[in-house]
Amino acid sequence: MKALHAILLVAGVIQTVPALAQSSTASPLLGSWAVDVTRLPIPAAARPKSVTITFSDSGGGTWKTHVDIVDASGSASHAVSNAALDGTAAPVKNSIEADTVALKLPAPNVLVMDLVKKGIPASTRVYTVAADGKTLTETAAYAGGNGLPMMRTNYFTRVR
Repeated sequence: MKALHAILLVAGVIQTVPALAQSSTASPLLGSWAVDVTRLPIPAAARPKSVTITFSDSGGGTWKTHVDIVDASGSASHAVSNAALDGTAAPVKNSIEADTVALKLPAPNVLVMDLVKKGIPASTRVYTVAADGKTLTETAAYAGGNGLPMMRTNYFTRVR
C-alpha cells in the first residue's frame, strides 16, 4: 500500500511540473495591446476609434482583463474581469457583449477566452503573441446572424 501511495505522489508531482513551468508571470500576453482599427473587417465609418486590451497578473493564478473601447461616435466603454486561468467562470463588468468569462492559458503565448451573455455563448477568442512579443492576433469564433459559425481575426500591437 505504501508503494502505491509513493507512486501516486510521484505521478502527481510530475503532472504539476509542466503547470509550474507555464506560470502566467512568464507570459508575453501580459501588458496592453491596441487593435489595428484599419484592419477590422467592418466598414470604416463603423469602426471604433480605439480598442485596447490589458492583461495583468492578479496573483493566485488569476488574471485581470481590461477592455477599453472608444467607438466611432467617441463614446468610451471600459469592461473588466478577474478570472482564474483554470477555465472556471468569472463575472465580467460593464461589457455589452458578455457577463461571464472563462480563461485557459495552454501555452505562455496563448490565451483561450470563452464569453457568455445571459447564459448564451457569445464568442470564444484565442489570443496568440508572435515570437517577437510585439504583435498579438485575436481569433474570435461565434455564431453569425444566420446561426452559422463564423470566425474573424483582429490584429494588435503592444502598447506596453
